This record gives sequence, C-alpha cells and structure tokens, in this order.
Amino acid sequence: MARKKIVVSDLMQSDYTYTLSEPTGKNFHPDFCPDLTPKEMLELGVFGGKYMTDCQDEFPDNWFRKARLSPGGADPDVNCFGIIASQPLSEWKKKGWIWDDDPRGWFQWYCRYYLGRRCDDDDRQIKRWRAMRRHIAQIEKNCEKYELDCRPKQRQALLQWAYDSRYM
Repeated sequence: MARKKIVVSDLMQSDYTYTLSEPTGKNFHPDFCPDLTPKEMLELGVFGGKYMTDCQDEFPDNWFRKARLSPGGADPDVNCFGIIASQPLSEWKKKGWIWDDDPRGWFQWYCRYYLGRRCDDDDRQIKRWRAMRRHIAQIEKNCEKYELDCRPKQRQALLQWAYDSRYM
C-alpha cells in the first residue's frame, strides 16, 4: 500500500497530519477484532448522533449516507438502543482518556485506525477496547439470547466500542 498523508483542519484539531500506513480495514493488531466498522456503528446509532457532525470531511462520504446523526446535540432516540450510554467529552478529558492527536476520544482513534493510521496510542486504545468485554459477560449472564431490551445501557456502551450485542 502506498502511504498517504491526511491533513485535518477542523474545530477541535487544527492542522493535524497523519499517515495511512495500512490498507483500510486491514492489518489490525491481533488483539483487536472489532465486530463493527465505523460506518456500521454510525448507521446503527452511537453517541446520540452528535459525535461526528463536525468532522465528516476527514472520513469517507459513504460512512455518512445512512448515518444516524443529530447535529443539534446528543439525542437518545438516534442511538440504536434509545439510551445515552456515554459521558460527555468534558468527563473523558477530566479522566485523562483523551490523547492530543484524537481529541474526540476512542471512536476518533478507531476511525483513523480503521482507515490505516497506526500511532503510539494504539496499544493503550486496544487495551481499553478489550476491557469492555466485561460487559459482554454481564449481558450473557443476565439476559436471554436476543433479549435486546435487557441491559440496554450496557448494549449501547458496547456498540460504541464496536462490539455488537444484538446477537447475544
């Protein structure tokens, strides 16, 4: 794959440049096997639809054709499970979860990783992704298979980390 430079200039990140060094959607770390692509997550409804409304130019147009977005603010009805299951970005910053190169957090990291960017933060983000598996065990223990109204907040949280609990 030919390396490709991406220049980002948006409200949260001025003149950030990164290189795509892997093919889109391929060559993931062996410990990182997300169930969903960023496009699938956006179509299902994540982060109240607010998350990607101000940086669409950076990502492929087809990710947004069927995306469930809410430019005016987070809307629980836009989410797949109809519930807000994340803390505001201000909390993420306060807890130290935000890396300077990805000021919108894990999902921005994942979108860029999916496109082919690899960076120094990959190991930390993959460890955070793997830690979400504990919620899968709780759903499997407490819900009947395909009982989608059981633990909707956990299901929505998992979805926002590219885990698909609709088949559990």
